[in-house]
Formats: sequence, structure tokens, C-alpha cells
Amino acid sequence: MNSEPNGVKEERYYFLSVLHTFKSYREQSMLRVQHKEKCLETLPYHHKEWLLKYKEDLENFKKCIEKNYSFIPLVLKHAHTIFDNMYCNDSTSHSEQEVGTLSEGLDKVQSVFKQLMRDWSELGAAERKQCYGPIINEIFANFPEEKFDRSNINVLVPGAGLGRLAFEIASKGFSCQGNEFNLYMLIVSYYVLNVCKKVNEYKVYPWIHQYCNNIKADDQMLSVRFPDVIPKPTPEKVYTTDDEWHCVATCFFIDCAPNVVQFIETIYRILKPGGLWINLGPLLYHYSDMRNEKSIEPSFKVVTQVINNVGFIMEKCETGVKTKYCQNPKSMLQYEYDSVFFVCRKPVSVDIIETTEESPELQKQYLFANKRDHSGAAIGPHFMLSSSHF
Repeated sequence: MNSEPNGVKEERYYFLSVLHTFKSYREQSMLRVQHKEKCLETLPYHHKEWLLKYKEDLENFKKCIEKNYSFIPLVLKHAHTIFDNMYCNDSTSHSEQEVGTLSEGLDKVQSVFKQLMRDWSELGAAERKQCYGPIINEIFANFPEEKFDRSNINVLVPGAGLGRLAFEIASKGFSCQGNEFNLYMLIVSYYVLNVCKKVNEYKVYPWIHQYCNNIKADDQMLSVRFPDVIPKPTPEKVYTTDDEWHCVATCFFIDCAPNVVQFIETIYRILKPGGLWINLGPLLYHYSDMRNEKSIEPSFKVVTQVINNVGFIMEKCETGVKTKYCQNPKSMLQYEYDSVFFVCRKPVSVDIIETTEESPELQKQYLFANKRDHSGAAIGPHFMLSSSHF
């Protein structure tokens, strides 16, 4: 270990911390329920009598947490194989004892269960139709089967999450790579895409941690089964040439950067002349108001100006596109984005954009921005899911 470069050490430590955070899911989740039980015990006797059903609900919540947790060891059993063991060695078991959980980790583990609903359950079909449907339809319209050998059309899906959008594109014959830098998502997507053998094999409770705005406790305990389809892996790796993409499809992605301009420039650079960028999503700007982050949050009007300045030709633009994100349909609180949907084309004849002094790192040919650099893992039918670094 001492002879390793610092970057590799840091990567291994972070990887093992993610695994440890997954393992802590049950304990950390139970602590919150136990706190509620202690609060209940402090109430006057007649209050506790009136809240017997609430006490029973808390017991049932714990059973749902246990059910969610039962899926985690299955996933972690395969996690060490994702990166060809580059983060594992003979001392892994010892190293794993020394790492802790990540402060933001429990929220990320909980979000994975909601993403399983969105990407791989029948209940998530409505959201997928809202969010993925316009993107898929646009790809089909621009690359009709009767005119193109779709196996030669390379499509990149940055921010692929649990991989369903990339899977849907690949299942129609395209060569597709999903790019994701969230290790929590990568670990679970690897399991779903490579290990799951039966339709609706597993059951989880995506919203068991949402204690507010429930008409009844059963709504918080709403379960979903997954996967609703079984990806059929193939040993074929479909992309071998870097930075040559016919299409980049982004869904709920471009606001994940502290500098959205860098994302737009890089998408432009990696597209072939004449290539398409198809985007759907809001501008939540994930780094906004985060400490020690230099984040910018331009309006969509400014973003469109940047898109034009970079060199794209905007062929289609719609605002107010109704989209939901991991919503419990039974909740009293429903979030719905008025998203933007646009299609841009890189001109066939293009001028090379000069990299500014402020961003020399753009001269490097990488994929999508993240502070952690992981190698790719080939998974699923006709596509790869990788984790990379701008």
C-alpha cells in the first residue's frame, strides 16, 4: 500500500467507505425509528394510548428497513469485481476495518432504493415515459432503422444512474455507453444488470424513510418489485474509440456540475460533426449553496446563449415539460418539475473552440466531471456503464 500513488490510495479508501456505508444502512436507519419510539415514550399516558397504532406503525417500519437491508449483502458480494479488483488486494479485509461511513452516505443509500423504483419497477414506468420517452423518441426519429445500421451509431448517456435509459437505447440496437460517477449507483446497477435472473425477483420499500405527508402508514410502506425486465448480458464491448459519438443523451444531468458551461463545451467536443445532443431535465444545480464549492447557476435563457456560443445549433426547444423524479404516488406532497427539453446539433463543419486559460483541463479528453476517477465496468446488453473524470 505504501508504494501506491496517493490517488490510488484515496480511491481505494473511498470505495471501501462506500461499501461500509452500505453496510451501516440498517443500523443508521433503525436509529431514527428508535428515536421516534423514545419520543413516544416521553408522552403522557393517555397520549400513548391514543397513539398505539402509531407505535405499531413504527414496528412495521423496522420490518421494511430489514427487508431493504437484506438486499444489500447480495449487492456487496459482487461489488469487489466491478473494477477488476483495482481497489481490492490481499489487505482489503484489513483496510475495510479501518474506514468509516460517509457523512452523506445514508441519504445516497436511501436514494438508491428510490432509483430502483424509477428505473427497474413497473411503478416507475410512468416516470420513465415522462423523462426517457422524449429522448428515446428523438433518437429513433434521427436514426431510423431503415436508414441506419444502429449498431454503428454510438450513443453516450452521461449521468446514467441505474442504467435504464442506456439499456432502453441499447435494446433497440444502438451502441450505447452509460457514464456514471456515483459509486452507490454503479454498485447497485452492476448487480441489477449482471446478476438479476428473474423478473420481479426482489422487493424493496423506496419511501420507508419519508415520514411526512402520508395519508396512512401503508403509503410510506408502499413496496415495489424489480427488475421488471431482465437485461441479457453479452460479452461484446460496443465502444472502442474515445470521443466519437453520434449522440449524447442527457436526462436530469447538466445541473449536476458546479460549472454547467464546462459540461456543454465537453459535450460539443466529444460529438462527431453533425452529432446530436438531446437533453431533458430541470436546473436544480446540485452544488448550489454547498460549502467550499465554486458553483454557478445561470438561468435557462443564459444556458441557451452559452449553447449557441459554444457552436451548437438548437433544432428544438420546449419548456414546461412535466416530469417527476422518484415520487411516491400516494404521498400528500407531489413534486413536479417544469423541465426543459431541447435538441442541439453540432454543425457538420465546425471550428475548434480554443480552451481558455481559466480551464486548461478542457484540453484533456475525458468524459464527465467528478472528483473521483474510476475505471469502467462492462455490463448489460450492448452497452457499458463506466465511471470517468473530465
